[in-house]
Amino acid sequence: MPAPERVPPGGLRSARPQGAGGVELLAKGELTVRGQVREASNAVLYCTVQYDGGKANCVYKPIAGERPLWDFPDGTLAAREVAAYLVSEATGWDLVPPTVLRDGPYGEGMCQLWIEADPGAELLALVEDDEPGDGWRAVAFAEVGEGRTALLVHADDERLRRLAVLDSVINNADRKGGHLLPTADGHLYGIDHGVSFHTDDKLRTLLWGWAGEPLTEDARTALQRLSEALGDDLGERLSPLLTDAELAALRARVETLLTTGRHPEPSGRWPAIPWPPV
Repeated sequence: MPAPERVPPGGLRSARPQGAGGVELLAKGELTVRGQVREASNAVLYCTVQYDGGKANCVYKPIAGERPLWDFPDGTLAAREVAAYLVSEATGWDLVPPTVLRDGPYGEGMCQLWIEADPGAELLALVEDDEPGDGWRAVAFAEVGEGRTALLVHADDERLRRLAVLDSVINNADRKGGHLLPTADGHLYGIDHGVSFHTDDKLRTLLWGWAGEPLTEDARTALQRLSEALGDDLGERLSPLLTDAELAALRARVETLLTTGRHPEPSGRWPAIPWPPV
């Protein structure tokens, strides 16, 4: 696969869909590769997409550009990204940008609406105190060099709490800070869900601040909505994207959350925090 021109971080601007709806635009539009996003572990191409008078910027991740992983089947990351979007939509929370599986210039892959993060939003921090302070939740102590440690914290933010619930549902194995996209209008999106939906417990995230605490009524309502959808058409829509075992594990995680009524805690069988956290 030829290497497109690299796009420097911060050199892109999002373009909301104009005309055709987001999913339809992504699925049917003409993709034009404009550059390659730097520092991604897999091929991530920055594109424009146009269809029926609609135009937007988007990310295209061809399956051909996925690097093999020891614990996930080859060539399945794009489908898992689409599955995460469908699950997010079923909760009613709109936490994942519109995402589709489609053919593109380098073969089949994931295509997702480009979202530009608000550079002024602060969701994560390292502090030298033993306590997180007002408005923050403690995650863990981390070594920061020269024998010093700092406390990793995240904002005590309802948007992050919803995302923590979604990550628990999809068994996200890689929730880093760079995967959090707060926008200038106050919305929060999560991206990069290729290593999700494993049948084993692989939850690895920076959003442990509510571990063991009761779920909010908002979360219980969303999970009940998701449970009902999985018993209806959502299960059929996810079937081409996940294995039968992965779908069964997804249903089981939703029911476990509804039964316990609490945020999960680290299992101890898998590194709980991705590092580096960005």
